[in-house]
Amino acid sequence: MKRYSNGTIIRGVIVIVAAGAIVSIAMIVYLQNEPVIIQGRIECQNTIISGKLLGRIDRLHVREGDIVGKGDTLVTISSPEIEAQLTSASAMESIAQYQNRKVDSGTRREIVKSLKEAYLAAKANYELAEKSYKRSRQLFEDSIVTPQKMDEVEALLKNAEAAEKAAKYQYEMAEAGAQQEDKASSLAMIKAAKGNVIGLESLLADSRLVSPDGGQVSSIFLSEGELVMPGSAIMEIINTDSCYVVLNIKENYLEDFYIGSEFMGSLPAFGYAKMAFKVFYISPLGSFANWTESKDGNSYSLVTFQIKAYPTRVIDTAADNGYIARLRPGMSVLVELDSKYNR
Repeated sequence: MKRYSNGTIIRGVIVIVAAGAIVSIAMIVYLQNEPVIIQGRIECQNTIISGKLLGRIDRLHVREGDIVGKGDTLVTISSPEIEAQLTSASAMESIAQYQNRKVDSGTRREIVKSLKEAYLAAKANYELAEKSYKRSRQLFEDSIVTPQKMDEVEALLKNAEAAEKAAKYQYEMAEAGAQQEDKASSLAMIKAAKGNVIGLESLLADSRLVSPDGGQVSSIFLSEGELVMPGSAIMEIINTDSCYVVLNIKENYLEDFYIGSEFMGSLPAFGYAKMAFKVFYISPLGSFANWTESKDGNSYSLVTFQIKAYPTRVIDTAADNGYIARLRPGMSVLVELDSKYNR
């Protein structure tokens, strides 16, 4: 059996240690020269389509994926309840105007009868407005109806209440045999009736919702025949001409990012085609979730910043296949930083 001397063993250990040290140094140098890759995502401006009318979806005029232009009809909503209120309010307005023209005439039987009908119509409209207010109040407490929509419903209730009181006053005065009508009260009745009509017409204007801008229908949340609550989302439209990339980076990388600066990114969705982006927004994220210890082990922490940048051009124009126009939310963007950030 061959024996090895102590010197031979020591030399072998030295060789192994030296080789390991060389490999370690080579790996450290290699890793330091490796660039830092940050992954971002494409987002686009979006618009949520909703209305203030309580009713049911009568017809959806678009489907998911459709391209729409500004002013295109998206959905029509049917609301027989509001239409009935408007009919009643319009009748009240006509009666109020008629009564105002007859303000200097005597209290004939026909006038008393018309005023009674006006009062009964105003009373029915007030009761209907009160029921709508109670339903909307419950939806508001459940955070379904927005404060603005609640204010509109409350305004309709107050208008209906004022119209009911004015009509009741006119009827009681005529029934008592008054020969000289109160001009101020007659005018107030007209204003109350007209205000109620305007409020209901404003609600019914939302029976046909149109696109506020051009874009693509990305999501439809309700189907035809479904009940629509005031303020509830019906569909979402994304503006495909306003896409941008969002990056979340630590503050020690901010040296190369500032408002107006450009950087390059590659998109896996387009065969890793390179695209230039221009920074238009830089802001720190909430400190509750993005503090990280510094890489060198010091005691301070690093804040994460969010950067947004618009695409400006495709670097390889020969390979450009309309990539900017084809950007869609959720696409990945890989940004390569200088290897100095790895040191």
